Amino acid sequence: MTGEGMNFDFGQATQGVHQLAASFTERLPYMAIAVAVFIIFYIAAVVLKKVALTVVARTNRHRSVGIVLGRLGQGVLVLLGLLVALVIAVPGFTPGQLVSVLGLSSVAIGFAFRDILQNFLSGILLLLSEPFRIGDQIKSGDFEGTVSNIETRATFITTYDGRRIVVPNSMLFVNPVTVNTAGERRRLEYDIKVPKDSDVAKMKHVLLRTIEPLPHVLREPSPDVLFVGFSESDLTLRLRWWIQPPRNYELQRGVDSVLTHVRETMQALKKNAAAPKQAVEKESA
Repeated sequence: MTGEGMNFDFGQATQGVHQLAASFTERLPYMAIAVAVFIIFYIAAVVLKKVALTVVARTNRHRSVGIVLGRLGQGVLVLLGLLVALVIAVPGFTPGQLVSVLGLSSVAIGFAFRDILQNFLSGILLLLSEPFRIGDQIKSGDFEGTVSNIETRATFITTYDGRRIVVPNSMLFVNPVTVNTAGERRRLEYDIKVPKDSDVAKMKHVLLRTIEPLPHVLREPSPDVLFVGFSESDLTLRLRWWIQPPRNYELQRGVDSVLTHVRETMQALKKNAAAPKQAVEKESA
């Protein structure tokens, strides 16, 4: 092997590096402009989202629609800004090339982001159809609480004891959801056991007279008492009443108030019934 075969031209080897560096330096102003353009589009997208939320904030009815429009508008502006920035920064780049690349890899993207896209579409549909809204109290499976936010990926639920649950939107979209605050009022009921020899009509009257004046019991619809069952030792009366608003805090306070007064009434009746019996026993003695 001769020395001529081992000749190495360092200048030729580094010529490509110099050309790449010169090309990069030449494109730096375009890249700076592209970054500035993208930042402008991004700021405009954020402003558009805030404007959409501000416009619909005056009416609670279309709040979710405003959230959808704001987020979609933000996404469109960010994507448009990215395309414009790429056209400025990359020589010969066209949006059609990006579409072609995405088309070739659509299968891979579909598998990789299937759950993300599913939750995103579910979130958009939930916001548009409004089966529940921000501030509603809902129950789905083992999850129950107040809806604090609905995002395109997940819904945030604050439990009654202050914890936060992040539920993927696809779960809420395909599974049953109970909206406890869907109506302006809610009916509660409680079964009461009374002695088998009780006067049913009198007990109904006493129970209604006990709960009707309470502040947590609505006058309309009016409360009622139903005779729903009996056994060899007792009778079962079902006390039903309505509360407003139908939120968990008012519900718990309403149940506490009603049951407290009903228990006091039942104890008073028991004492009154026992008093004559004791008097008779004393006389006979």
